[in-house]
Amino acid sequence: MTAVYDQIGKGYVGARVPDSRIAALLHRRLRNAARLLNIGAGTGSYEPRDQSVIAVEPSAVMLAQRPPGSHPAVQAVAERLPFADDSFDAAMAVLSIHHWSDWRAGIREALRVARGRLALLTWTGFPTPFWLLDYFPEIAELDRHIFPTVSELEAEMGPLRIDTVDIPYDCRDGFLCAYWRRPQAYLEFSVRNSISSFAKIRRQGERLTRLRADLENGQWDERYGHLHGFQSMDYGYRIVSCGLDSAVSHT
Repeated sequence: MTAVYDQIGKGYVGARVPDSRIAALLHRRLRNAARLLNIGAGTGSYEPRDQSVIAVEPSAVMLAQRPPGSHPAVQAVAERLPFADDSFDAAMAVLSIHHWSDWRAGIREALRVARGRLALLTWTGFPTPFWLLDYFPEIAELDRHIFPTVSELEAEMGPLRIDTVDIPYDCRDGFLCAYWRRPQAYLEFSVRNSISSFAKIRRQGERLTRLRADLENGQWDERYGHLHGFQSMDYGYRIVSCGLDSAVSHT
């Protein structure tokens, strides 16, 4: 996946801008961590500005896009974190765990270096049907194989707190479901190129042609126009955390 992000990550900083509403939910879980590790940090979109953060990212292309003034970053992988036990008060990973070559090993490493305290922004399955799957049905199957389930995470992390992350209609961060009420966005190469699911799909042209035609002839609105009446939707994104309900050390 490092090689994939060395390709699709080239325009990542423009398309994957942190959404302040999602950031607020995540930062609330991490607010007491004086020393924070961000695993699979990418360009550092969701790193709290007012906390001490060390970022870990395997892709040199992503590291090069971290803006001036970003927190310090180390090129490394989740499965082999170059830090001693209990080096941090907590760890975070934002839509990253499904890219780790061995997510269980990555979880164990995160818990080892972060005093057993971890918050993940991840995806746990579609509780609500997502119309994009009518055009790209393989996405659901591809993602089901790479995202761990809640029960699998609980087996590694212990008791969990799970917070639902509703996706606002004007979400700034361009992850897979962000454009649920802006279907035209999926026709843009820059959007698709910043979503890892599309990197795995070959022969996209025919499906994109069908989506474009449905948008132009009104078929999309006929089938999915009711979505314009919603301000946000639950498409299965969750903040899954452990250990953060207890006091966090500042020593």
